[in-house]
Amino acid sequence: MLARLQQLVTLSLLVAASCWLAAWWDNSALVALSGFVLIALGYSLFLALEFLALHSLNRGDPAGPACWGDLVRAWWGETRTAPRVFCWRQPFRSRAAPDFMPKNGRRGVVFVHGFICNRGFWTPWMKQLRAQNHAYVAVDLEPVFGRIDDYVPIIEAAVQRVNEATGLPPVLVCHSMGGLAARAWLRHVANEGRVYRIVTIGTPHFGTWLGRFSPAINGAQMQRASAWLQQLGSDEPASRYALFTCWLSNCDNIVFPASTAALPGADNCFVGGTGHVSLAFHPGVMAATMALICAERC
Repeated sequence: MLARLQQLVTLSLLVAASCWLAAWWDNSALVALSGFVLIALGYSLFLALEFLALHSLNRGDPAGPACWGDLVRAWWGETRTAPRVFCWRQPFRSRAAPDFMPKNGRRGVVFVHGFICNRGFWTPWMKQLRAQNHAYVAVDLEPVFGRIDDYVPIIEAAVQRVNEATGLPPVLVCHSMGGLAARAWLRHVANEGRVYRIVTIGTPHFGTWLGRFSPAINGAQMQRASAWLQQLGSDEPASRYALFTCWLSNCDNIVFPASTAALPGADNCFVGGTGHVSLAFHPGVMAATMALICAERC
């Protein structure tokens, strides 16, 4: 469903930009090119507004505000990364890297994407794991705008597949909302032994300021101090967070204030100058997570 929706959006933007260019070129090349760029890259203006908001809200956060240089670098990184993810990998290449199930006793991975994403988000990760002969399953969380608890059976099926193939509990690697879906799954199974480690990247564990603007059910669940998040936290034993590695950034343009992406008692890892989507592909984040996956019987 999401791939088809993003295909429609991407192609519509390209058609609109091309029509504007053709319609105005003979009258004014400047107007034609300006309109083309505005239509094709208008999303970058929305990103800039997000970065301005996060800068303001991070001033009182324990993680501290980012300097303007870091904010500009993060904005530019998101401007470059977003089209690759939302206009190519997810709409047109979501099946380019199929699930991989070698039965070799090496630690496997379950990838859990975030809001308005699909399994194509993880393509660079999946290629690395296949090259190192590690099993993986990348889920598609549907319904796209449903309740986060709806994703529990999807994650459970993926964990079972990887466990059966490898004989080992997997590592769950989760971006954004995917980390909350993983926590909802672990609450349901109530067995920490089912998973080796849960890595969350830019997950709004304590909600995000932007959640207040979402009309979607799962988006509303990610509001700061939402009833769903409070119930999730009260259902979890404090010791459970020792299973988590949480990556966060004070330039995360979706999950802010920044410290909402951390959990008490978890291995909380800070990366500066990196936006929300780019954080999932940060070389340090990928290298540290790959080392964790390969830590045993690699």
